Order: sequence, then structure tokens, then C-alpha cells
Amino acid sequence: MITGRSRRKDVIIALVLAFFAFWMMSDRAVPLLSFVDLGYHGVGRALSFAFPPTIQAASGSFFQIGVPFALGLYFFVRDEAATALCFGWAATDAFDVARHAADAPYGKLPAVFGMHDWSVLLGNMHVLARAPEIANAIRFAGWTMLVVGAVLLARPYIRRMATGHEVPA
Repeated sequence: MITGRSRRKDVIIALVLAFFAFWMMSDRAVPLLSFVDLGYHGVGRALSFAFPPTIQAASGSFFQIGVPFALGLYFFVRDEAATALCFGWAATDAFDVARHAADAPYGKLPAVFGMHDWSVLLGNMHVLARAPEIANAIRFAGWTMLVVGAVLLARPYIRRMATGHEVPA
């Protein structure tokens, strides 16, 4: 057995990561999880209410991606499978944030908290015309988090197969 991990738990998490990848490729928010993400986004915005609008706009997205990523870092030494799941969650959030960043010049997506965060953020930074490139960079970060999560999930199995040891049941 790999430090208390079971194959069943790892298979379930691998399926969840595949589900996340499907939603990332479809460029849509993950059902139900998007409501949790909206809550973290709102917390980030609320905690920055006293700061200038540029900081407020950035803090919502920062919290939305940062909370699951930070949870993944917390679990890293305790449970790599949980880290993989949290990194996958953060990856879906990165794609949600990228969708809004790409929409910044147009403002077609709904503004839930009263302003289009990315329109304000990129507009105040005078890089609104670079929204598609910025969105692609955020998507790349999302794919990177998902791949790192998948590698963390598979690492014990790869290590055991390379050394000739039996993979856990």
C-alpha cells in the first residue's frame, strides 16, 4: 500500500481530473463547483474593498485560483492525491478566470459583483488589447496545474513499476 492510499481512491481522483479536463476543453464552468468558486471570488473581492479598483478586480480572481491551489500545497506533504485533486480544481478556476480575461474588451459575460473585473484590471494597466494573450497564459497555467496534479497522482505507481514492486490494490 502506498502510504495509506488505495487504488480505488486514486482511480476516482483520476476520473475527476479527466472530468475537469473535459470541462476545461469545453471552455465552460464546471457545474456546481462554479458556485463554490464564485464564493471564493466574492471573498477575495470583499477582503479588498478598501483598496483601489484595480486591486479589487485582481483579488477576486487571485482568491478563486489561490484557495484551491493553497489547499493543494497544504496537502502536499500529507496526501498527494488530495493535492492532485486541489490542483485540478485550481486548474478549472484558471480556465474560468481566463474566459473572463478574454472577454475583458467586450464585457459580454455577466458582471456578478457589479463590475467586469478583467475589464477594469486590464484597462487600468493599459493592456486591454492584450486580453487574448493574457487569457492564453492563464489557460496555460491551468493546464500546467492539471498536469502537475496528474503526475502527483501517478508518481507512486510510476515509481513502483520502475522498481518492479507491486502496485497497491
